[in-house]
Amino acid sequence: MGARYFALISGIVFLLIGLFGFIPGMVATPGTAGPAVVFKAGYGYLLNTFAINVLHNIVHIAVGIAGLVSYRTYLRSRNYGRGLAIFYGVLAIMGFLPVLNTVFGLIPIFGHNVWLHAITALIAAYFGFKTPSAAEIREHEREMVAGRYRDRF
Repeated sequence: MGARYFALISGIVFLLIGLFGFIPGMVATPGTAGPAVVFKAGYGYLLNTFAINVLHNIVHIAVGIAGLVSYRTYLRSRNYGRGLAIFYGVLAIMGFLPVLNTVFGLIPIFGHNVWLHAITALIAAYFGFKTPSAAEIREHEREMVAGRYRDRF
């Protein structure tokens, strides 16, 4: 699987996770565990495991849309993987720090979110930073020749 298919599959998964966060049957009410969150709209636990709120869902939807948009070309999908690796790597580290594990009270990233963010960062790093295969290089060259890669305003 190449960087393009990683962008497509992760985009679909993130989009679905973001949408699932808005379905009441998928979100359990928060207990007393975990740090206090200032932004409580939609606060709960997705699948009784992952702390989320409305802002967290919006971030997942935005990441999913970015993945679907970057699927079009090899370079964009590789850069998506790189950006995702850095973004989720930083979130995993922030989840360990008590002062930052709610992103200043706005988005809960503590508990099981930490290992999920770390795994996501590792997988994204693999697809974002690995040496491209010969097929991916040929695909990129075809994109350049066809003019599909040019950014149009």
